[in-house]
Amino acid sequence: MNRNANVFEQVKGKLIVSCQALPDEPLHSPFIMGRMAYAAFLGGAAGIRANSVEDIQEMKKQVKLPIIGIIKQDYEGSDVFITPTDREVGLLYREGVDIIAIDATDRVRPDGTTIAEQFPQLKAKYPDQLFMADCSTYEEAMTAIELGFDCIGTTLCGYTDATRGKALPDFELLGKLAAASPVPVIAEGGISTPEELKRAFELGVHTAVVGSAITRPMEITKRFVKAIERD
Repeated sequence: MNRNANVFEQVKGKLIVSCQALPDEPLHSPFIMGRMAYAAFLGGAAGIRANSVEDIQEMKKQVKLPIIGIIKQDYEGSDVFITPTDREVGLLYREGVDIIAIDATDRVRPDGTTIAEQFPQLKAKYPDQLFMADCSTYEEAMTAIELGFDCIGTTLCGYTDATRGKALPDFELLGKLAAASPVPVIAEGGISTPEELKRAFELGVHTAVVGSAITRPMEITKRFVKAIERD
């Protein structure tokens, strides 16, 4: 049985907050991300999505919430950067995150394989680990389900060549997935208001991740400034 399998009940119908800051962002710091996770917890979040082992370790000191762990790592020659190889999966597994999220798009991975070739090996190597498929299209999500992912997310919709320019959140995709998927559907990507979050749940998703609209003050500030800028 997968460890922490009851995590899906803990987050059902509730909000997961993504607490991330990349190295070139002002809030990049395990300490700050730990406090950000604590603030999300106090606000009512039922789970956290986090990037890097260092951030996750600090968050565990601050909150006792389920964690979706990722490691963003760029590799030359590949557009896949969310937990792209076995190395990143291994680091997250040893850290003990509840769910490991990985890019499950149809793009070629850093080692030259596809997700259909890579994931069965990961599943065999880490049979007790829960895995989330970060997808961009309906077809990718269906493939991920066939491959044995434990849940699917719309994380990469709008960020691949096939979906670039799509209006986010993609409610049509969310509704279609919620109606067809036998595993939990996680709405993620572009949810910027409470009204959009509510609509996602009305479409039948299991849970939802909100990041930038809550935890990235630089991006939030840009939105407000853009609203008052004159042409």
